[in-house]
Amino acid sequence: MFQKPQTQTRHLTTAHLAQTMTLLSLTAEELSEKIASELSSNPALELVEEHRCPSCNRLLHNQEICPICSRQKLAESDEPIVFISPREDFFTGSSIPEDDRPDDNISAVNEDLPTYVLRQIASEIPAQDRALAAYILTHLDEDGLLTITAIEVAQYHHILVARVQAIIEIIKHSEPVGVGSSNSKEALLVQLDVLEETSIVPPISRQIVTECMPLLSRHQYSSIAHQLHVNIKAVEEAADFIGANLNPFPARSHWGDTRESTRPSDRSYHRPDIIINHLNNEDHGPLVVEIIMPISGTLRVDPVFRSALKEVESNKVDEWKSDLERASLFVKCLQQRNHTMERLLVRIASLQKEFIDYGEGSIKPITRALLAKELDVHESTISRAVSNKAIQLPNGRIVPFSKFFDRSLHIRTALQAIIANEKNSLSDTELAELLKLQGYIVARRTVAKYRAMEGILPAHLRQKHPGKL
Repeated sequence: MFQKPQTQTRHLTTAHLAQTMTLLSLTAEELSEKIASELSSNPALELVEEHRCPSCNRLLHNQEICPICSRQKLAESDEPIVFISPREDFFTGSSIPEDDRPDDNISAVNEDLPTYVLRQIASEIPAQDRALAAYILTHLDEDGLLTITAIEVAQYHHILVARVQAIIEIIKHSEPVGVGSSNSKEALLVQLDVLEETSIVPPISRQIVTECMPLLSRHQYSSIAHQLHVNIKAVEEAADFIGANLNPFPARSHWGDTRESTRPSDRSYHRPDIIINHLNNEDHGPLVVEIIMPISGTLRVDPVFRSALKEVESNKVDEWKSDLERASLFVKCLQQRNHTMERLLVRIASLQKEFIDYGEGSIKPITRALLAKELDVHESTISRAVSNKAIQLPNGRIVPFSKFFDRSLHIRTALQAIIANEKNSLSDTELAELLKLQGYIVARRTVAKYRAMEGILPAHLRQKHPGKL
C-alpha cells in the first residue's frame, strides 16, 4: 500500500536532480532564455516586478546589490565574498572603463579535441603522416577513446600497421593523456606510464588497473587486498592515487563531464557569467565574486493561480496541478543551481586567489574531482557548473571558467618565459632541466608537448625563425 508514494517521491527527486543539472550547465544568457521560455509556457509561473536577493530573498531597491550577502563576513578577513547578482547590466561591477579593457576579453575560444591533439603532435610526426593522424583523430568518441583499430586504418590507407601504431602511441601520450586509447583500461595504463616518469606511483596501482577495476569501482578494498595478497592500507593508498590522478575517459579532462556537441566549437565570450573584483578596488585585497542572475524581478509560483485551482473545472484539474508542480520545481531547481554555484565559487576564489591577483604563472593545479570531493558532490556537477561559462577577472579580462582547472598552465607559462629569455635555442632536454630548477619536474617529452601547445617551434627551427609558429 506504500509503493505508490515511494515511486512518486523517487520520480520527483529524479526530476529535481535532472532539471537542476540542466540549469547548472547553462550560461547566464542561456539561463535568461530558459526562464523566458518557462514563463511563456507555464501560466503558474510569474515574474514579479521587484528586486530581491536571490540568496537571502531580501527586498532590494532599484538595482542595488544585497547589502547582507555582499558584506565581508569578518573584519580583516581575506575570505572571498561570493553572492548572486540580480542585475541585468553585466559590467556594472567592473572598475575597468570600457575603453581600457584588454582586447582579448571577447576572444576566448573553445578548440575541438582532434584539433587540440593534432596541434600538439604535429611537430613530432613526419609531415606526410599528419593527414593520417588527422584521420585517426576523427575517430575519437566523446570520451576520447578510439573507435577504429590500427589494422582498419592500415587497410584503408594501404600502409603498414606499425606506421599507424606509432602515430597512435604519440597521440596517446599527448594532452589529455590516454586519448586515442582503445578502451578505458588502456587509457589508465598510459596515464600511469606518464606519471611514473616524474612522480612516485603506489606499487600496486598498475595491478589494480589491470586486474581489479570492477572491485575498485565498488570500493571493495578488502577483496582487492585478498586477491593481490597485500594489506588493505596499500589498497586504500593506491585507490586514492588512482581517483585523484587517473581518468578512464580522457576527453573529460578537456571538455569536462558533459559533452556540448551541439554548440559551436568557436564560442566567444562577449559577456561574463561571473564577475570578480577586489573589495573597495584595493589591489590584492579580498575578492568580491558576483554570479550573474540575468533577470529583473522575482521568479515565483503565482499565488492567484494556486488559489484558483479550487474553482477550476474538473476536467482541467490535472493540467493545472501539473503546471503548479512544474512551476514549483523550476523555482526550487533555480535556487539549487544558484546555491551550488555559490559554494563552488567560494572554494575556487580561495584556491586560485594568486592566479586571479598575479596571473597565469601563479595558478594552482586543481581538478574537478578534487573540488567534487571537497564539496561532497558528483564530479559531473562541477563539470556542468564550469561548462561554457566565462569569468571576468579584476583586470577586465574575460577567460573561460575551465581555465581555473588547467593543471599545466603555470608550467607552460614558466616555459614561455624561459624560451623568451634564451640567448641560444635550448633543446627540450635543457628546457626540462631549467624547469626542474624552478620546481617543475617534467619529462622531455612533456616539455615538447607543452611547447607545441603554446605554438613554440623546436630548437633547431627557433634558430632560424625566432618566436612562435
